[in-house]
Amino acid sequence: MTRIAAPRALSAAAKRALRIMLIAKHVHWEGGLHPTDGTHATYHREMRAVLEEIGVDLHLADSYEALFGAPDVDFVFPLLNRGGFLNSEMLLPLLCERRGIPYLGASPILRGLSDDKHLSKRVAAARGIPTAPWLLFRRGGPIDLSQLPPAAKHVVKPNASSASWGISAAYDDEDIRAAVARLHKEGHDAIVEPFIPGHDIEVPVITLDGQPFILPVQIVEQNDPTYLRTYLEKRNLIDDQAYAIRPLDDDRLRMEAARQSIEIMKEFVPFDYGRFEFRLNAGTGELSFMEVNLNCNLWSKKTIAMAAAQIGWNHAELVETILAESLDRRGLLDRHTERMPDRVAA
Repeated sequence: MTRIAAPRALSAAAKRALRIMLIAKHVHWEGGLHPTDGTHATYHREMRAVLEEIGVDLHLADSYEALFGAPDVDFVFPLLNRGGFLNSEMLLPLLCERRGIPYLGASPILRGLSDDKHLSKRVAAARGIPTAPWLLFRRGGPIDLSQLPPAAKHVVKPNASSASWGISAAYDDEDIRAAVARLHKEGHDAIVEPFIPGHDIEVPVITLDGQPFILPVQIVEQNDPTYLRTYLEKRNLIDDQAYAIRPLDDDRLRMEAARQSIEIMKEFVPFDYGRFEFRLNAGTGELSFMEVNLNCNLWSKKTIAMAAAQIGWNHAELVETILAESLDRRGLLDRHTERMPDRVAA
């Protein structure tokens, strides 16, 4: 049996009373794809439209400077995550903490922990979760490959990045050194790990009644399991898409991915919403923890919204539920949010 939960809805009084500031780089964007950020701009504009549709008292900003002063708002909805500098995921929550303004999502230290792939893997390993071997190269430190896990093909990527920005494949020590040096020069720490031919398993999680709630688990299925997805593909800046996102229908894998996610998320609550990612080895069927993406992309065409649709929620209902739960956690609601009774489906 699968529990199909009902979405939460803010009361009309809460919508009138609470001033909510959406901060997103492209909140004023009016075009299609952005030349460099691609669908990220479309996503920000869509989120503005959804919050307007929900009917909250919405205030808009597109830069960190909005929180340098003391804005007359009750709550911040932060989407300015990719700020163009290392660990930018932490800045909006830090600025909110400085001003004492409640905000959506995890605390600054948890955002930093989840944004650091190396530290997230350390957390997973400490929790007994299978994790593929990796090696970290902090910027300014030596590039010593003596402890590199052996593999015919390695993946080199920024230790803190999203949507596979800066990722590349490397086939020998010379390739790896060059890729790590390039990332260091661009201001990033680098992480290197063996490439596992297969598919990504994504476990989207939101909050319901103050507790983590796992939405249907998804598989990002590659047309070619040996293919390495890139930033351009994830941001729809190239025409060809060599993968499909669909519900994971393997009961064993779905239950194991959920079990591992429940175990690691104990280190990250409260976070309001997020995604826990694993790599499925196409040859062995084994799962390996890959990374945590707290406060992940909420665009209607991405995993978390697709998963919500599979339990009957539209995009606005997903966003309103996440917002309502966070406002309630922060003590900003005078009474409980409204909801329909949960349903149970076979």
